[in-house]
Amino acid sequence: MGRRILILDTTLRDGEQAPGCSMNFHEKLEMAGQLERLGVDIIEAGFPVASPDDFRAVEAVARQVKDCQVAALCRCVARDVERTWQAIRDAAAPRLHLVLATSPVHMQYKLRMTPQQVLDCAVEMVRLARGLCPDVEFSAEDASRSDPAFLAQVCAAAAQAGASTINLPDTVGYSTPQELGALVAQLRQKLPEQVVLSVHNHNDLGMAVANTLASIQAGAGQVECTINGIGERAGNASLEEVVMALHTRKDYFGCETGIRIRQIYRTSKLLSTITGAEIPSNKPVVGGNAFAHESGIHQHGVLAERSTYEIMRPEEIGIYRSKMILGKHSGKHAFQERIEELGYRLEGEDLEEAFSRFKDLADRKKEITDRDVEALIRSTAVADLREAYKLESFVVNSGTVISATAVVKLVREDGQVLEQVSRGEGPIDAAFNAIDRIVKMDSHLENWSMQAVTEGEDALGEAVSKITCNGHRITGRGLSTDILEASIRSYLNAINKAIAIERRDSLETQRLRALRP
Repeated sequence: MGRRILILDTTLRDGEQAPGCSMNFHEKLEMAGQLERLGVDIIEAGFPVASPDDFRAVEAVARQVKDCQVAALCRCVARDVERTWQAIRDAAAPRLHLVLATSPVHMQYKLRMTPQQVLDCAVEMVRLARGLCPDVEFSAEDASRSDPAFLAQVCAAAAQAGASTINLPDTVGYSTPQELGALVAQLRQKLPEQVVLSVHNHNDLGMAVANTLASIQAGAGQVECTINGIGERAGNASLEEVVMALHTRKDYFGCETGIRIRQIYRTSKLLSTITGAEIPSNKPVVGGNAFAHESGIHQHGVLAERSTYEIMRPEEIGIYRSKMILGKHSGKHAFQERIEELGYRLEGEDLEEAFSRFKDLADRKKEITDRDVEALIRSTAVADLREAYKLESFVVNSGTVISATAVVKLVREDGQVLEQVSRGEGPIDAAFNAIDRIVKMDSHLENWSMQAVTEGEDALGEAVSKITCNGHRITGRGLSTDILEASIRSYLNAINKAIAIERRDSLETQRLRALRP
């Protein structure tokens, strides 16, 4: 048994701040549930004071999660601390996470505070937080560019005021492993032993994971990561890379985590499905080529003994290959067994929805692979079952001598069938224009992409449509063996999300008006 390293996952907070990676209420809850199954120690659920939607999402995550801590970030401002506590107070194990910059450039230009004011503020706000919550974390923003003596003074004062975790963020990814390791070792000597020292590393220079591992070697007891390394600018330290480095090289690091590594792959794929951000094929651990071998020499070696070129086994992170074939004659019991073999849990309405999608797919494909099943499950997991519009049918005419024309028929939630015809620059554009005519939303398509998510001539294709609507950036997804159908479903999924957001905004406006004197 090695030294236990705590994993704080900030996918729902720092990760979601990455452009194009925002999640709606339902998606945040789904992702939080998977992070809980993954076995992270702390889920940083969000920044509650950022917006009413963020507050509701953090509050819901705090109430849902039972097997790990739920943290929320706030500035060192009294009203923010109190509001953030309201969002997480119902959690089984809440944590208030306070952040205050300590570097000269941040203090002068962003905070406009003197070092003494920063020190006093940190102590005052940590005391306030500690009076509300039994577990408080203090982050010295831009720690890697702070004066080491002043940083040590602020961190020691925050610990004495009641912070049980002190976090050192490399906020702009400026540090190197040697520098950050030395800083962690220095702070570790100056803080009480019972205080957990943490790091939060950004990847601007491509060293986030290396900096994190160096910090662990220097005495850090907690690391802050995101799934797939998503986050602002170049992202954060990748959870799967840090965890698998510790697991694969435990002989070197002598550390362990509580992560259930067989859940890594499905957690990574779920996030990719939710955000629409494709995982690069050369991404360590979870990329499509991570366990692929094309070179003849490599293939020969792997066939003779896998360890010749594989330092990890795909099964370790949850990539399975079952020999049992599923098809159109397979029943729900066999389908559910396969889901459980793959490590997923679906019940009730979610299981019925996934099985219905499976039967529909089985009519189009001769054999259903594990990747097909996983794609169906991910599609079901992030689907909005209370859709404003559902696709009934579509017909598209296109060619080199005629303009593309699409006829799309949708069913509204009240049962009314609506149909429109439209032209476009191509078949997909024509279909999207027809949908716009039906729903009459002021939306703009920013980006559309398509990728095959399974193998073979009848592979499942996943389309991703990113739109802007009333200031909101929204990602929609669609899955089908037909490229046009997948594209239409992805655009319609984005439109349904936009409608849901509008309805929530309207209800919030009505609630606020009712509170006015």
